[in-house]
Amino acid sequence: MKDNKYSSVMQIPKITKIVVNVGVGEATQNSKLLDAAVGDLTKITGRRPSINKAKKSISNFKLREGVGIGCSVTLRRDAMYEFLDRLINIAIPRIRDFQGVNPKSFDGRGNFNMGLKEQLIFPEIEYDKIDKIRGMNITFATTAGSDAEARQLLEEFGMPFRK
Repeated sequence: MKDNKYSSVMQIPKITKIVVNVGVGEATQNSKLLDAAVGDLTKITGRRPSINKAKKSISNFKLREGVGIGCSVTLRRDAMYEFLDRLINIAIPRIRDFQGVNPKSFDGRGNFNMGLKEQLIFPEIEYDKIDKIRGMNITFATTAGSDAEARQLLEEFGMPFRK
């Protein structure tokens, strides 16, 4: 509050939600892949994901309208802070050759996106029971007005940004 000269406690930025998204493009041929992605995301977040369906049919991608092509979970309140704690303290240190999170992944309005290449960094996922390595996108939505305020907020939570 003192660093940014806020006059009220309500002006301090906070994280409103975290959205974890897994895209499964191969689910058009094999629907069991989507079930496996839903299972992995359920183990990681502790919440049942919603299935994202295709909005348009695209013949070049062999995609029909209404077919499930991904899944996502929106975390708020206690579940959000629990996931953030596990991500920063347990999962991110397990990434191989990790130099830090890209500090340029802000969208200009105070929201932060990061991508993970594999779900194996989470301890809930058992290495022997996975069928395929999939990545995921994690979005942090904040009330910060600028990227600098959002970065300061995430640094206070312990997010290891690249220097």
